[in-house]
Amino acid sequence: MIEWYKTAMFDNYANFSGRARRSEYWYFRLATALLFFVFIFLGGILTAILGTTAGLSIAVGLFCLYAIASIIPSLAVTVRRMHDIGKSGWTVLVSLIPLAGPIWILVLLITEGEHGENYYGPDPKSTIEEIDEIGINN
Repeated sequence: MIEWYKTAMFDNYANFSGRARRSEYWYFRLATALLFFVFIFLGGILTAILGTTAGLSIAVGLFCLYAIASIIPSLAVTVRRMHDIGKSGWTVLVSLIPLAGPIWILVLLITEGEHGENYYGPDPKSTIEEIDEIGINN
């Protein structure tokens, strides 16, 4: 999981070309959610230590800084995920349509990527990686 997060957050920070596997996208989202809970926990601890709500404010501030720093990598991994299923990165804008947009984007995000090379690049999921992921060679 850490490798997928590092890939999305640091290695491909602003890379809007190419393709991203489902695992890269969803592990990035999972790590972001876990960091959110770490910030909440940190806020609770700081609040208990300081005895005021200042600790919670500090934790919220840190989370906001993280959120700002992760906007571009988040957009980049989402665009690459759209590329993996053969859609343009502009498809992400569908999520702005109330109610139906986010549901449609969620369906696209959980859809398996196209096999083989497509317009956006080679398949990021090779047969060897797929076998290793399943655990056959382990």
